[in-house]
Formats: sequence, structure tokens, C-alpha cells
Amino acid sequence: SVGLIPAAATSRLRVVARRPGVIAGLPAAGIVAGVADPRLDWLPLVADGTAVAAGDTVATLSGATRSVLAAERVVLNMLGRLSGIATATRLLVDAVAGTRCRVYDTRKTVPGWRLLDKYAVRMGGGWNHRLGLFDAILIKDNHLGALAEAGIPPADAVRLGRAFLARTFPPSRAEHMVVEVEIDSIVQLEPVLAAGPDIVLLDNMAVEELRRCVALRDERAPRVTLEASGGIRLDTAAAIAATGVDRISTGWPTHDAPWLDVALDWN
Repeated sequence: SVGLIPAAATSRLRVVARRPGVIAGLPAAGIVAGVADPRLDWLPLVADGTAVAAGDTVATLSGATRSVLAAERVVLNMLGRLSGIATATRLLVDAVAGTRCRVYDTRKTVPGWRLLDKYAVRMGGGWNHRLGLFDAILIKDNHLGALAEAGIPPADAVRLGRAFLARTFPPSRAEHMVVEVEIDSIVQLEPVLAAGPDIVLLDNMAVEELRRCVALRDERAPRVTLEASGGIRLDTAAAIAATGVDRISTGWPTHDAPWLDVALDWN
């Protein structure tokens, strides 16, 4: 650009969605444009979370042509990725509409991008799981495998988690930190419910087993939240949500969903 474009040249370009989707990342893209050149003018024309059609203009970028072209790819990368996450999340949210089930993300995010990725999930209508290892206890299969070698069952793992929170954090914080435990069989559910977790993650269970877990939860511990995970796809989400689980969690929007195609077009 420096070798080809006159220093005094200015331009105003449109950011256009090439495909339908849900927009996310406009404020962040504006920050990126400002880093490239503080004199650039970034003007969003829609709000994050807006569903757009192919051909819609979502923002304009104007200023020195050299700076506009220097910022172009990073701005589009940010918008494309975050809008792809928001679009995928909205598809899942729409798939479970009519049930009480919410769509949650996971920690399967790009390193350094977690807050942005999780923001995009929210813009798509989803909900955020843990931000990191610091804000909740999730007792996963590998934790349980390590504990099993010492003869400690999942129910006792829940109690250990509660005790850890009580002795590590002040009560004002500990009472707001959830304890979640993962199981992969309904056989494990009854003793785990008796231990008093906040959430039980039902991993890779068939639809019928999920229904049975919901019925058992409703009978024994109706205040415990049930979360289904594993095998959550667009073609399975509706059936899983219809079992009565309270939430589904999936890493698909943040690690496997296609980016939304956006481009910078000349007026």
C-alpha cells in the first residue's frame, strides 16, 4: 500500500456480509482499526447480535487509504470469526426453542481469545460456562479416574469439592461458586445427587438415558441442574433438549463453526 497508494489518498469502504448470519465483534474491530490508525473512522451500522442477510452493510471504514488497507485483514478476521461463533450459537438456540434448555459454551476457545469467543456466544443468544479454572469446580472424567485409583467415588468427589471451596474462599465468594460433576451413566446419578452438587454433567448419553436421568433428578433432587454434553450437533440438539435437561454445552461454535464471510467493498 505504501508503495502504490498516494499518502494523501482517502477512502470510505463498506464492510459487507457475503452470507446470512449473526454479527458479533463490531466494537472489537473498531478498536483494531484504531490501533492501525487512530484517525480512521469506524462506523457500525448494526448492533452486535443482529441477524443480517447476504449483501447487508454492517459497518463502514474511512480515512487514509493506506491505513484502511493496512487494517482490512485484521478487522475482517475478527468480525468473521466472532460472527461465525454467534451464527452457530444462534442456530443451536433456535434448534432448542420451545424447550427450557439453554445453550452453553465450553473452554474450547482459541488461546488469548476466550473473552472474545465467549462474548460472541452471548451475542448469538447462548450462555457462558466457566471462564477458567478459577470461577467454578467442574469434576471431570480425568479427575474421577485419578480419584478412583484411591478408592474415592464420584459422590465423595463432590463433597471434597465443597470442602475445598469452604476452606479456600471467603463465604461471600464460596457460596456463589458452583460444584459440577461429570458422569457417563445413570447408575452414577443417584449417589451423586445425594452428595448435593449444583450441576451434574451427563456426558455422551443416549436420548432415552437422558430422559431417565431427568426423571430421577425430578424425583430425588429437583434443584440440581442437569447439563447434557457430548455429541451436541445441530441435528441432535432438539432431541436432547426435549428430554428435559436444563442445558446443553458444546464446543462446536468456538472450535469448529465456519467463519462468517465478510468483506471490505469500495463504495
